[in-house]
Amino acid sequence: MAEQPKSVVLVEGTSDQVAVETLAERRGVSLVDERVEIVPIGGAHAIGRFLAHFEPLGVPLAGLYDAAEAREFARALGDGLEARGFFACDPDLEGELIRALGADAVEAVADAHDELNAFRTLQKQPAWRGQPVEEQLRRFMGSGGSRKIRYARLLVEALDPDAAPAPLDRVLNRALSAGRG
Repeated sequence: MAEQPKSVVLVEGTSDQVAVETLAERRGVSLVDERVEIVPIGGAHAIGRFLAHFEPLGVPLAGLYDAAEAREFARALGDGLEARGFFACDPDLEGELIRALGADAVEAVADAHDELNAFRTLQKQPAWRGQPVEEQLRRFMGSGGSRKIRYARLLVEALDPDAAPAPLDRVLNRALSAGRG
C-alpha cells in the first residue's frame, strides 16, 4: 500500500490472508479503498516481531490465529486477545470453514475442482481410515503444495458471505471498523 494503512490484520499464513481477502470481496468491500492491509506473518512465533513493527506506527491491529497458538499470541499481546482484536480459529481456519460449510459441501467443492478422487485416496490410507471426515478434509487441504491456499478461497467463495465462521467474520469487521473510525 502506498500510504499508511488505516488498520492491519496479522494472520499466520497466506491461506488466512486469502480467506480474509475473499470474504471482503464476497461482501463487496475493497480492502484497498478501506486501506486495510492483511499481513501474513509466517507463523505464530513471528507475532512479536510484527507487533514491534506496527505498534509504533499507531495503526489499529487485529488478527487471526490457530487455537494451538493462543499461548504464543498471549505472550506477545497479553491477556484479552479478543478485546485487542485477535481471534482464535478452532482448531484452525480450515476447521472453521469445514464446520461452517459442512463436510458434504466441502466434498462438493473438491469434486467441482476435480480433486475428490485425490481426497478419496487419502481416506483409504491406513492412518486416515475411520477418522472423522472433517479431520480427513483438514489433512487433505494441508497436503499438496498450494492446496491450503486454493481451498481458503474456494471454501469462502462457497459460503454465504453472511455466514462466515465467527473468527473470520469478527476479524474482518474489526479491521473495517478500525479503518473507518
